[in-house]
This record gives sequence, structure tokens and C-alpha cells, in this order.
Amino acid sequence: MERDPDRFWNPYLAGVALGLVLLGSYLVMGNGLGASGASLRLGVAALGVVAPGVVERSPGLAHAWAGGHPFDFWLSFEILGVVLGGFVGAYTSGRLKWEVLKAPAFPRAKRLALALLGGLIMGAAARVSRGCTSGQALSGGALLSVGSWAFMFSVFGGGYAFAWFVRRQLR
Repeated sequence: MERDPDRFWNPYLAGVALGLVLLGSYLVMGNGLGASGASLRLGVAALGVVAPGVVERSPGLAHAWAGGHPFDFWLSFEILGVVLGGFVGAYTSGRLKWEVLKAPAFPRAKRLALALLGGLIMGAAARVSRGCTSGQALSGGALLSVGSWAFMFSVFGGGYAFAWFVRRQLR
């Protein structure tokens, strides 16, 4: 399939599809969507192979470790579905390619380092707050939770305000 950088899925159809997945999740599993629980269990399983003593000495990690194999947890399959869905979406829109999107003057290594740092900060924050942004936005928002809506307005407002500081880096 030929790559077309301007071709995307229709955002309205993708939003409806995501809403149907969320509805299906509530109907079948009795829970909403989120990513931090599965990421935590997969990370703890990997750490348990490399450094089991660290996992045993940390109460939070030990609790996740005691929950069993990561694939005994249904959200692990959700994460696999997200990855597979990303590949399908990129392929069907002609955008499946290994690349690092960045500004022309921004070094690739710096972009990857900042992405890794941002991911680590987001993961730590999700652990401290007992949930991730996707769980707040999708599951909490769908349940009309005032806290979730306030959180998401804050996330978008903070992102918009912070964009002023990094915009010059992208030129």
C-alpha cells in the first residue's frame, strides 16, 4: 500500500468505534478501559525475571506480582489489541513505516530521549494517582464523573499552555 502522509481515518468514525469498544468492555468485563494496570503488571513481570528481590521488597510491586501472570489479567489483552489496532490503522491508511516524527532542526536522539523520559514520568504519575489518562478520559468521562471531566479539561488546558514553550523547537 502506498504511503500517503495526509491520509488518516475519519476521526468521527474512529470515535464511534472507540465508544463501542468501551461499551463492549463494560458489558462483557464490567469494567472500563485503561492502560496503566496492564503496563504495571507487564513491567513487574519483566522486573521479576531480572530482579525478583526488588519486586519482593516493594509492597506495591509485590501486590501486582501476587496477582498472577500478566496474561491472567484481561487488560493485558486490551494492550495487545491497542498495539494490533495501531498497526491495522496505520496499514489501512497507508502510514505504516518506521520513522521518528520530529522537527527538522530537532535531533533524533533528543526526540527519542524526551519521549522515553515523558513516558517514564507518565507511568510514575499513573502509578501514584492509581490510574492513567485514558482510563480517566474514557471510562470516567463515559460515567460522567465530575473529577474525570475536571482532570481532562486540566490536561488539555495544560497541554495547550505548555505548547507555547515548545512550539519554537518544532520550527
